[in-house]
Amino acid sequence: MHNIEKPLDGRLYQCSLKLMGNRFGISVVDNDENAANDHIDAAVAEISRIEKLLTTFNEYSQTQAINRNAGIAPVKIDQEVFDLISRSLKLSKLTQGAFDITYGSIDKSLWNFDVNMKALPDTETAKSSVKLINYNNVLLDAANCTVYLKEKGMRIGFGGIGKGYAADRARAVLQQRGVISGIVNAAGDLVTWGTPPNSRQWTIGIADPDQTQSPFSTLNISNMAVATSGNYEKYAVINGKKYSHTIDPKTGLPVTGIKSVTIICPSAELADAMATPVMVMGVKVGLNLIDQLPHMGCVIINDNNQAFCSKNINIK
Repeated sequence: MHNIEKPLDGRLYQCSLKLMGNRFGISVVDNDENAANDHIDAAVAEISRIEKLLTTFNEYSQTQAINRNAGIAPVKIDQEVFDLISRSLKLSKLTQGAFDITYGSIDKSLWNFDVNMKALPDTETAKSSVKLINYNNVLLDAANCTVYLKEKGMRIGFGGIGKGYAADRARAVLQQRGVISGIVNAAGDLVTWGTPPNSRQWTIGIADPDQTQSPFSTLNISNMAVATSGNYEKYAVINGKKYSHTIDPKTGLPVTGIKSVTIICPSAELADAMATPVMVMGVKVGLNLIDQLPHMGCVIINDNNQAFCSKNINIK
């Protein structure tokens, strides 16, 4: 393991495919094409395994079993899913509910975020659409490894943390197989380790919210994860104002004022989970929280294309 720091002479092998409803890219550095392909297959198998556990699109997933039994009975689940829910609830406390896996309980009929959306619902309707979102009503029993949603109609979903978790797990599988350098990119939530061939660090672009093809700025990182949450892919324009597809779980209304949030930290799961709540909290409160957390950086771009960074980041 002593040669991890110096750039590798191997070649970069890449594969891109659709998993968890998103575009995943897996890149590994290796000297042997067959070995590289085997490594990539193992990472894909791990991501597919996690998708089966967490998906809400399959009646037989553990997530759906929990949701079906909301207000009825606790559900016994795998330790792995229990631990992920437990970590999610800790993040809800940390963000005062801005991150909440019971987000699945929202009344979807109000929000379609397409060209036909011409008006926001009134505040009362919006508030009632989120009444079942409450992480405090997720009851965990560690001794029996069960989870119980207290209210009928409650639903959990891992849309805000699942891709990052899968990226971290894929990295762990690749590292266990001896891959000492690579990237797992889960639709923009990505995790890196080691160094690319003939270079000291991976260079990551932060998307420009107005031109998603060209980077707003670049970061050189290694052994770090990056996740971006933005309103540039899905939004509604009502009376000339742009509304993000991110809904504030407290008000039921879309967040405004921020175009994108990029989080940089060692874990893709944490980066993925923190990007959306910072959008909900806004520039000042969001950065204040990030500045209190160890090993975490943040870049926020507001509606006027101003960039705000946490204390530990200097963007180029």
